[in-house]
Amino acid sequence: MPKRKIIVGISGATGAQMGYRLLQALRDVPDVETHLIISDGARVIFDRECDVTAADAEALADVVYDNHDLAAAISSGSYVTDGMIVCPCSMKSLSGMVNAYDDDLLVRAADVCRKEGRRVVLVPREVPLNQAHLRNMLQAAQDGYVILPPMLTFYNGCETTMDQVDHIVGKILMQFGITYDRFRPWEG
Repeated sequence: MPKRKIIVGISGATGAQMGYRLLQALRDVPDVETHLIISDGARVIFDRECDVTAADAEALADVVYDNHDLAAAISSGSYVTDGMIVCPCSMKSLSGMVNAYDDDLLVRAADVCRKEGRRVVLVPREVPLNQAHLRNMLQAAQDGYVILPPMLTFYNGCETTMDQVDHIVGKILMQFGITYDRFRPWEG
């Protein structure tokens, strides 16, 4: 049985740790092949904010692409994938997606997935949100993107930041029918 191919984009918003944790979770799913794009901005965030590096994230992926390679396989709709996750998703990348401004591979791959009817989950990371951010998120939702902001949850007993990250990763993976053992759902 062929593996499901999921593209993971990590863009230059704070929270690159979430993208790293997502890759760790996907690495444990035997029938998933990950295709990773890390933006230039995300590389800066890894250096400034994380205990792990962009290279550590790349080591978790099955295939790694240069964000400037617009001729990469995932830039074409004829290269079939099961969709894409952008975690975190910067407001710049989100704006590029809703305007189909495909000036890098991360935005192009998301655009290709949407035009082919594939699921794209965006994890926008900005606070507070201004009207342009909200307009772009509304437009993305209307265009078929799944908007999944990393909102804090308290119903499941999350006590640490990593518990919160694991909750978000679990919510993201649910969009692809993947169960995450560190996710604690609402039990009523």
